[in-house]
Amino acid sequence: MEYLVYVSTANNMMTDEELLELLTQAREKNATYGITGMLLYGAGTFMQVIEGEKDHLAKIFAAIKQDPRHRNVIELINGKIAERIFPYWAMAFASVDAETLETIDGYLNPANKNFIGGRNHASVTMLKTFVETNKISVSF
Repeated sequence: MEYLVYVSTANNMMTDEELLELLTQAREKNATYGITGMLLYGAGTFMQVIEGEKDHLAKIFAAIKQDPRHRNVIELINGKIAERIFPYWAMAFASVDAETLETIDGYLNPANKNFIGGRNHASVTMLKTFVETNKISVSF
């Protein structure tokens, strides 16, 4: 089992509808390949953690790098993990619109010290930093 964390820049500021479409597509494709993870979006920047089997992860990341909705895809870190950090999330998602997220089942306040189960893995630390820097809310 492996994981990968990357950041990228949206080509345009994304609307809620565009983000929902992206999330739906990601969840469908990720389910096909057994990929789990979390996608954060704030101020035109994406940060995503994806995890799964090495070959499947490579296929998904190759497709991500070709997606015309963003540019400047930078792989921050990758490596092996003993178990999934996001085992039940075909793709968790976060956006800056806290009011909308509060209506979604599974809303979680990232200011909580137990955000993402209180794990201290490098990928979770990056997500927490992104959330704190962009002052965003998170939904799983």
